Amino acid sequence: MANSSDSKSIQGFSKLNKRGKIKWIVENFFKDPESVMHELMSYWHRNEDQQKVLDGFSENTISNFPLPFSVAPNVVMNGKTYCVPMVTEESSVVAAASSAAKFWQDRGGVKAQIIGTEKLGQIHFYWNGDGDSLKSLIPELEKRMREDAKEHLFNMEKRGGGLKKIKLIRFPQLENYFQLLCSFETCDSMGANFINTCLESFSQTLEMYIEKSPLISDAYREIEILMSILSNYTPDCLVEVSVDCNIHELGSFGDEIDADDFALRFYKAVQIAKADVHRAVTHNKGILNGIDAVVLASGNDFRAVEACIHAYASRDGQYRSLSECTIENDRFIFSMQVPLALGTIGGLTNLHPMAKRSLELLENPDAETLMMITACTGLLQNFAALKSLVTTGIQKGHMKMHMENILSHLNATQEQRNKAREYFSDKKISYNEVRKFITS
Repeated sequence: MANSSDSKSIQGFSKLNKRGKIKWIVENFFKDPESVMHELMSYWHRNEDQQKVLDGFSENTISNFPLPFSVAPNVVMNGKTYCVPMVTEESSVVAAASSAAKFWQDRGGVKAQIIGTEKLGQIHFYWNGDGDSLKSLIPELEKRMREDAKEHLFNMEKRGGGLKKIKLIRFPQLENYFQLLCSFETCDSMGANFINTCLESFSQTLEMYIEKSPLISDAYREIEILMSILSNYTPDCLVEVSVDCNIHELGSFGDEIDADDFALRFYKAVQIAKADVHRAVTHNKGILNGIDAVVLASGNDFRAVEACIHAYASRDGQYRSLSECTIENDRFIFSMQVPLALGTIGGLTNLHPMAKRSLELLENPDAETLMMITACTGLLQNFAALKSLVTTGIQKGHMKMHMENILSHLNATQEQRNKAREYFSDKKISYNEVRKFITS
């Protein structure tokens, strides 16, 4: 199997069973093969049927990579209280979201609304014809596309979704390049497979139309369909969330920061994130700490969500903060608009056992409700981070949570853990200081 000149290359790896894959890996890449093989196998799901489901999600699986499944309780959205599932490895994220949820629970909670649910697909093609002439033919072309794809559109249209419109796009810098930008409504599914299936059907109709329509000159019969694929940039699949209260209701933050000081410091922090890309990236990463955790827990595609959100943050030509803060008539308002293309049916939402439990925990929401809950969690996460930054500093709370990881890394006994928690309850925490305390 392995190349004789290089024991770390292999032919036919995917054809090996899982034990065979692990055996080859540990023998070629680890110093203690037997121990590592046992460890990797120890993370297999004890239920064989569940493990088969997990193995089906990817290729060349050898083990599972566990992440904590946590919850943030007391998330009040539009007057209803949710216990939000979160999957993340960063120790302070869930604590921060929970803290912010509790803070705003007594101040009216989070308000959320859906601005739009439009998702997009593109047909990219090269053609040497006249763009204006083709633009005039789009209504006829769309009619034919709908007819040819009716078997793919039927079920989605029955649920209230389907193809909404088609627009011809040109990029002058690309010679003979055209694009059909197609907008879809996919109801409670994220819709990637549906959109891609429709686009491939549409591209066949387009090709046939260009080649055979009597309205196209024989000189312009040649067309090259380069690719047909959904776009993960969905600026019109948008949710808006906000929290607000009178400034005095914010309370005080220690002896030196009252509500007015806090509101002004918070406002300034958001303004910096709107002006400075270095701060904006970290600011938005905090929002995504919350969003990603819910997206993962619900079995949705966090890579698509992140790519879309970062593009949206750059929509005016500069990467900026996603959230806004205003102070008007003694009222503190913190808000955010964010694109979120999520689904509650199809894909991993139905296949992953914990994704199903996540949705059940949220009382089986539709896609729009999940969008709002996810955006709320991102806003709460952002609020918690900025609240810490402009008051006590981010490290105080973060390092308290991180201390458990430090203690684990140092192989601390339970007695040492208890003593360390008590000793550092009012002291600055660092890896070196904890290590010194444990070893003293």
